[in-house]
Amino acid sequence: MRLAARLPVLLLCALTALPLGCARAEPAGTPDGAAAGPDAVGSTAPPTAEGASGLGAAPSASPTAPASRRPRKPPAPGNPAGRAAVPAEARAVDTSRPTRVIGDGTKASCTSRAVVSAVAAGGIITFDCGPDPVTITMTATAKVRNGNGPQVVLDGGGLVTLSGSGKRRILYQNTCDEAQGWTTSHCNDQDHPRLTVQNLTFADGNSTGATTDGGGGGAIFVRGGRFKVVNSRFVRNRCDRTGPDLGGAAIRVLDQHQDKPVYVVGSTFGGAAGQGGSCANGGALSSIGVSWVILNSVLSHNEAVGRGANPAKAGTPGGGSGGAIYCDGNRFTVRIAGSVVENNSANEGGGALFFVSNDRTGTLRIESSQLRRNPSDGFETQGLPGIFYLGAGRPTVTGSKLG
Repeated sequence: MRLAARLPVLLLCALTALPLGCARAEPAGTPDGAAAGPDAVGSTAPPTAEGASGLGAAPSASPTAPASRRPRKPPAPGNPAGRAAVPAEARAVDTSRPTRVIGDGTKASCTSRAVVSAVAAGGIITFDCGPDPVTITMTATAKVRNGNGPQVVLDGGGLVTLSGSGKRRILYQNTCDEAQGWTTSHCNDQDHPRLTVQNLTFADGNSTGATTDGGGGGAIFVRGGRFKVVNSRFVRNRCDRTGPDLGGAAIRVLDQHQDKPVYVVGSTFGGAAGQGGSCANGGALSSIGVSWVILNSVLSHNEAVGRGANPAKAGTPGGGSGGAIYCDGNRFTVRIAGSVVENNSANEGGGALFFVSNDRTGTLRIESSQLRRNPSDGFETQGLPGIFYLGAGRPTVTGSKLG
């Protein structure tokens, strides 16, 4: 644009307190680690931070871009009415200084190959695919390499969808998979890699037929290290339809360092009819021996479609529990706060949540949340609609509605 053409806009920006057509910089997200020096994947242009701050933050726009041409993001995920406090370790990672950037500012430059390469290399990863929403169709699963640094962050800026096209799992981390590098003798309890996904959508992932560590995890499978999800959306993900203990159409997690929890913050799983996940167990989330803290999120329209429960009844393939969440193991905890869990279903137990602590040491807390319309076709715990619970005493329910 010529300088003469820009002068009226610049003068307006200087004279008005809230300029029309002038972008105001958004604050960066709470720092949780940063890396110096962007290493562009498909681009040598310096990256710009976008969507790294809290729920629904808008990206910076060009100072002279008219409102009609500013980037348009999809609605923010999560529960906008949720007021649960988010601890520092659960907040979005500051991605204002990325290690590498996928794309050169065009949609065509944001490819499956670039995503796979960046995830394998590790570090803080952002996207530069242009100002509009983009879907990257994954032709291979992106796999974290265990020896490439302690931190792997994928930040889509609220504009990027990674799609498995109903054919494959999208993202994989496994500290006990020697094919991804063997870094310790105690793979089930090491503090890295620390994987964070934020400001992203994961769509149409499918792990059907995957057998590593029991399968499951249609969009994301994690074993070992640490894992958290912030401001992200999961839609139409799938895993095997039968099996007594596998699950997690969106996410399956096994082993976390020092039994620390997986954080899920401001995120949506399903969100509308036809958008939910479907699996034998855990239509959204599934784990064994892993703790969860789910804050200001929405889990709806997910389904557990197996038959025969766990252990599988004679003559059945097993499964069908935990329409939204399936948790099994010994000592673990689940805390749901500021969240909505609704319209999920289970063919067997726990239309909303299946929670079994085998040694009865696990605990469940539900705070300032709504759990409603989560039918359990087989069984649930009396007085806890949509929930099947075996743990230490009764669950703690405060400021919440169950129905």
